[in-house]
Amino acid sequence: MPAQGIKGGQLKVLSEEDIYQIHIATLEVLEEVGVKVEHKAALELMADNGCKVDFDKQIVKVPEYVLKKALQSAPSKITLHGKKRDFDVVLDDTDTVYTMGGAGAIRVLDLDGRRRPATLKDLVDLTRLQDVLENMHIAHFLVLPQDIPQEGADRIVFATMLKHTQRPHHTIPGGPQGVRDHVKMASILAGSTDRLLQAPFYLENVCIESPLYYPKERVEELMEVARYGIPMLIEEDAVAGATTPFTIAGTLVEQNVNILCAVALAQMVNPGAPCIYSISSGIMDMGVGNYSAAAPESTLLHIATNQIAHFYHLPFQGGNTCDSKLPDAQMGYERASHFLALALGGCNIIHVATGNLEQMRLASYEQCLLDSEILGATFRIVEGITVNKDTLGVEVLKEVGPQGNFLAHSQTLRYLRKTRWIPKLTDRRNWEAWEIDGAKDMRGRAREEVRRILKEHNPQYVSEDVKKEIDRVAQASQKRVLEKKN
Repeated sequence: MPAQGIKGGQLKVLSEEDIYQIHIATLEVLEEVGVKVEHKAALELMADNGCKVDFDKQIVKVPEYVLKKALQSAPSKITLHGKKRDFDVVLDDTDTVYTMGGAGAIRVLDLDGRRRPATLKDLVDLTRLQDVLENMHIAHFLVLPQDIPQEGADRIVFATMLKHTQRPHHTIPGGPQGVRDHVKMASILAGSTDRLLQAPFYLENVCIESPLYYPKERVEELMEVARYGIPMLIEEDAVAGATTPFTIAGTLVEQNVNILCAVALAQMVNPGAPCIYSISSGIMDMGVGNYSAAAPESTLLHIATNQIAHFYHLPFQGGNTCDSKLPDAQMGYERASHFLALALGGCNIIHVATGNLEQMRLASYEQCLLDSEILGATFRIVEGITVNKDTLGVEVLKEVGPQGNFLAHSQTLRYLRKTRWIPKLTDRRNWEAWEIDGAKDMRGRAREEVRRILKEHNPQYVSEDVKKEIDRVAQASQKRVLEKKN
């Protein structure tokens, strides 16, 4: 996949009229129902900027003109910088597609087939592994280590990501002080806070709640991230039929109200604060009484939300994990159908793109490589077919003629790597050759490749002095969190 992303957008599930109806419904809910915001200063700020605020009930209602003003200041183009410029990611309100790694599992399916609690070593190894995946653009902490104190763990996780990937990366703050601690650590790597804010190489994720609710700590995080101007995912993780209306259209309206109100608040704090419209939503499977990440309706929800975000000229992040517990046939169809649909839909960031199983509860080393393989095939399909005078091959057909052979022709050699996807794990040999080579299934081939990568890929992106300083700040900040708790 090209470093600059690939152009999607061939698939639309909403018409312009559909989007307009959702917009009108959103305005009605914003003005008549509103959002509960559990933060006095935020309520005062929104009241000062034209919102109707019930301070007793903590309800904010946003008039259309207030929303329009906020959207005018929210940037439609956001650059996430890599530690090297080759890894920069440019997001906008068009249908250019990038991917982000898997997210926050508390358990690991390791290379011995054991399902066990994730460790800090797993985070390091999985970050190193994902760092080499050619079809991943933005790194994510694939696991939440369970062998460290959980209070303030975001500081240790953030420090680990700073040290072990050259790509822009994702993080989640542990409260407003977590935002400040992240800036402090990242500034060490950047050389100064000013240099960091000129070219930020990570993005913060603020998760608001459905339906129509901002807890106090999430509001504090949002306002702090906005003050710094760090790129921010404003994310809702709706469950259609449980925390939002059962219908996909109804869920689209609730999400839109919740996220746009948060975008408005961010712009009131700091006009121009970079906001990315983000969801990790799915549906409630009424048959088993459980959330489903990989249902086709969940995929439709994400494609439609991408269209809605772009209607407001905001970049979009969407995407979900699979429901499967293992790298099996269910995983294969869930991932392939989801990735292909989202890429064709033009989703700017396909989230949870590598390594997760069991609805993000489980991380798998092998799955990282399997997902990258599926993504490679997906992007080749999305890339489409080039038709021009040279590719039509009329002169080639004249030269070779009937019953000729094209293997050695210069056109074949010229286009071989340009137009053919070359898989890393897929086996296309005949049965006999496959059997002689050990008759390994795809998961087995992935396991071997993981072991090779972890043995050979151990880059040192950060000097020892910088590592020590980042670790010192991370440990000191977590210690403060633990002391405050006790």
